[in-house]
Amino acid sequence: MPKGLKARKHVTSRIVTRADGEHVLCTIKKAFENGEIDRDHYLNYQALVLFGAFAGQRPQATIARLTVGQFRTAVSQKKPVIDVLSEQDKIRMQHYCPLHPQVVDALLRLEGCRSDDEPTFKQLSFERWLKQQKVPLLHGSHHFVPGDLRKFCEQEGDILQWDQSNKNYILTHGVSGVDWRFHKSPRPAPVFDIYMRCWGNVDLTG
Repeated sequence: MPKGLKARKHVTSRIVTRADGEHVLCTIKKAFENGEIDRDHYLNYQALVLFGAFAGQRPQATIARLTVGQFRTAVSQKKPVIDVLSEQDKIRMQHYCPLHPQVVDALLRLEGCRSDDEPTFKQLSFERWLKQQKVPLLHGSHHFVPGDLRKFCEQEGDILQWDQSNKNYILTHGVSGVDWRFHKSPRPAPVFDIYMRCWGNVDLTG
């Protein structure tokens, strides 16, 4: 019997680069300077974009659920990592997520006396703001959405030759195998060190 033609597999058409991240941060800054958003929203959106880009966490499942107390604990450490709880992860995997120095700086600029159990980021507000702004991606005809921060982390990580095991653990991507369930047990300091060897020199703030 003749063999049927297999459908050609395509890579994603959404290409997200450093320039896209810088463009979004610039758009947030201009919105603040033009009086479209207040200082509190400006600093929060900026910190959210930096954390999402550098950490690659899922917008709704994780970023929207991380609390002020978790970040307060993380930034007080010499090697800052946030302990993402199982209920804050899509596949319910508790894991350590390193905080890039630019993320730490942005978090320390956040204003207000907030309680430890309060969500850190204004995720829903940011999503609504992005829909209004329609920030174009520099490649293709798409507009920037919160999920593109995770895509940037994945795609830029490939360019940087990010250690595959470290990347999969932090992003909780492809970690359902026997190795991850029964053998691997990453610790905070090595997770941070391996991450920083790859991402330490990346600058999104210009």
